[in-house]
Amino acid sequence: MTDKIRKTDDEWRAQLSDLAYRVTRKHATERAFTHDDFPKGPGTFHCVCCGAPLFDAAAKFDSGTGWPSFWQPMTPDAVGETEDRSWFMRRTEVHCAACDAHLGHVFPDGPVPTGLRYCINGVALTKSED
Repeated sequence: MTDKIRKTDDEWRAQLSDLAYRVTRKHATERAFTHDDFPKGPGTFHCVCCGAPLFDAAAKFDSGTGWPSFWQPMTPDAVGETEDRSWFMRRTEVHCAACDAHLGHVFPDGPVPTGLRYCINGVALTKSED
């Protein structure tokens, strides 16, 4: 395993938009349905902070929740998970395995074949065309 990507708060602030910084570094959530123009078609979604490949567009689906949703990450070790007990709920947070950027949450109500819904903040991702 490679070392984690570490930067100071000032370095992250200089690199990211205000919203991307608040979501990825401070665990905020963007408003639902704010990404009507979210990229479609084939490609790879990367972490906005470090560029690590996280999700294949082929695993994207419309969950109706207002956030980009995927049924699996690019590889099992692309994302990490931690328990999130904020807002009087018990959820599973998803973060970039390379830089610990907060991405969103994973829920057990997704489609086959995994039954999972990775509900991801769009501002936490960039997309490259394959």
